[in-house]
Amino acid sequence: MSNVGFRIFTKIHRPDPQLVESFRGLPVANIADEMNRFFCVDARIKPLNRAALLGTAFTVRTRTADNLLLHKAIAMAQPGDVIVVDAQGDVTNSITGEIMMTEACKKGIAGVVVDGAVRDSEALSELAMPVYAAGVTPKGPYKDGPGEINVPVSIGGVVVNPGDILVGDADGIVVIAPADAPELLGKAQAKFQKEQEIFRAIEAGTRDKTWIDRDLKARGCEVIDDYCK
Repeated sequence: MSNVGFRIFTKIHRPDPQLVESFRGLPVANIADEMNRFFCVDARIKPLNRAALLGTAFTVRTRTADNLLLHKAIAMAQPGDVIVVDAQGDVTNSITGEIMMTEACKKGIAGVVVDGAVRDSEALSELAMPVYAAGVTPKGPYKDGPGEINVPVSIGGVVVNPGDILVGDADGIVVIAPADAPELLGKAQAKFQKEQEIFRAIEAGTRDKTWIDRDLKARGCEVIDDYCK
């Protein structure tokens, strides 16, 4: 009999590491634009340091204020995995801090994202591994369970499945289904190159801005050569 809510699934389908690595250096905003502005984790989940996030989702669902399953996830996860923790958005208690995150970093974990609170934020700000969280509090966790590992979870309004690709920078995090990744990669790279051309045109003073008036006219905007009365 399956103990729903207190289960650990040991296997996940990880995408090709070379495919994952191909997203390195691409701005999250460029990727999000090519996903029609969907699949972006809510802005309340913020980075605690400047390390760039890139890796494969290793998911955890915890009871609020409890980190027993997160301890197990750190022991199970492989280098290149991003541990994604659905702590139900609760920030009453932290569920991790400097000791656990140092251990995860030492193992080669690619990052930790918590829809909940963490502590030891000053130490985490200097960690080489990216950490994102919804809040910070010194109030610590319990270690009782229940919870689940490697099941679909929700963080910041986005469903994350085990094996999804996560890319994060200072703007936030985008979640990519592996099946969408090859085509999306090409579109995001093209978007990035187009923006580099825009910057070069700005520098040269040659950027064409005639599209603004054209679009305003097409949308029916009225231009009145007078004061508002």
